[in-house]
Amino acid sequence: MQEHAFFDDGWCRFRYDPKLANWIERTLPAARASVAAPANAQWLRCGGTWFAGVNVLANDASGAVDGGVELSGQAVDFIHDILDLRGFDWEPAQVSVCYPGYPKPMASESEAAYRYRLKRDAAHVDGLIPVGAQRRRHLREYHGFLLGIPMFETSDGAAPFVVWRGSHKLIRDAFAALYDGQAPESWQDVDATELYQSTRREIFETCERVVVTAKPGEVYLVHRLALHGVAPWAPSATAGPDGRMIIYFRPEIGGPADWLNAP
Repeated sequence: MQEHAFFDDGWCRFRYDPKLANWIERTLPAARASVAAPANAQWLRCGGTWFAGVNVLANDASGAVDGGVELSGQAVDFIHDILDLRGFDWEPAQVSVCYPGYPKPMASESEAAYRYRLKRDAAHVDGLIPVGAQRRRHLREYHGFLLGIPMFETSDGAAPFVVWRGSHKLIRDAFAALYDGQAPESWQDVDATELYQSTRREIFETCERVVVTAKPGEVYLVHRLALHGVAPWAPSATAGPDGRMIIYFRPEIGGPADWLNAP
């Protein structure tokens, strides 16, 4: 079931896993510490409603924090056995926390960018990085997948993760055409901005927007090429004092050709 969903829809969810629940319990103190650390204050954005927390979890290559356990369970087995991805390091994870009112405007964000965050969930594909003053999009990171691990239970509407069903197929087709005939090592220099924007518009018009929810002990796995984002916090949504905390693993695996062509 997960295999069909992942390859056809671009994402899948795994049911409650005791191994993952144990990992969460053992990892939670380190996750909380990363949010509270003064050195990470730069990650608090959107008027204090979002702690972006990129690569702030102090985990080792096995996914374990000090005093914790290595990351394991059904989803990890799927990554190893079905995606055939093994022998990679679990790079420091993102600790993403949203709070009531997300998103509020940022001084560093244009009005158009804020509208996109508010109306289109800041939808993006990982690895296509804005470069330079004009923020032109270039392929600079080669993530193998996105693994989302909710750390707390929240009500519906608490800035949930969203993904566009089947969008990974449109992204692959568009970028295969863009890079056709060019050596993979040169793809990072190709300006993908217009193609990326037009393909996103096509996805918004043709692909179903899916709100993904999961409880602690559950996990969702997202295809590296899938368009995804975070929905605004609904006025009726509630969460505990830690907010809506999700830990994301996005290890970089392989190179540009793997990013585009791997299953």
